[in-house]
This record gives sequence, C-alpha cells and structure tokens, in this order.
Amino acid sequence: MTKLAIILFSGSSDKLQAASIIASGGAATDVKVRVFATFWGLMAMTKNGVPPRITSDFKEFQDQTFKIMSEKKVPSWIELMRQAKSIGDVKFYACSMTYDLFGLKKDDLLDIVDEVVGVGTFLEDAKDADITLFI
Repeated sequence: MTKLAIILFSGSSDKLQAASIIASGGAATDVKVRVFATFWGLMAMTKNGVPPRITSDFKEFQDQTFKIMSEKKVPSWIELMRQAKSIGDVKFYACSMTYDLFGLKKDDLLDIVDEVVGVGTFLEDAKDADITLFI
C-alpha cells in the first residue's frame, strides 16, 4: 500500500484546501495518509480555528476565490478532511510542541485530530512514506 505523509504547517485556506484535496484523493485511491499538523496548520484544526484567508501572495484573489467556491458548492477543507477519514486509512496528528506552545487542550481540537504526538513519533510513522509533502 502506498503511504503519503503531509506536514501541514500553513493555516491559510488555499493551502488547507490543497492538503484536504490531496488527503481525500489519497484515501479514495487506497493510499495510507498521515497528516502532521503543526503551527498554523494545527491552529486551523482548533474549534476557534483561524479566519479564512488566502496566502498573501494571492490575497487579491481571495474574495473572488471564496465567491466561486461558494457558488460551485466546493466542500470546505474540513469537510474534505472528514470525508477522507471516512473513506480511507487517514490519521491526523497534532504536533505536541505546538499544542504545548499555544496552551491547547484536547477539547480545543476538532474531532478529526486522532492524537497529539511529538515529531519523533510522526517521523517514525512517516519514515516509510512513498510521498512526503510540506504544505
């Protein structure tokens, strides 16, 4: 079975959307997916989340992009992440250092987060990944 490891650092909507599309595509094609959410990627996976925004390089397209996605009923990144978990072998890990740094508690995290783990634990799980992405 192919294995995909995603280090999710960004909390911008465009990168979260890209990561969720890749994760759900992997799940749909029988790829084992492991997502390690750290810094802003982890903060997006909290119940308070982060306000929807697009990477500053593409800020001028933000309103138009959100409008088109709404009109076309494109599922949000969190809906796609939940879908990925429901159809395949997908695990979401919260970075323990970021978790501690921001004083998070398990109740602060969205239901898609499976575990809070250190980078060593994630690297052990991801070391045999066929594909590794940093988003």
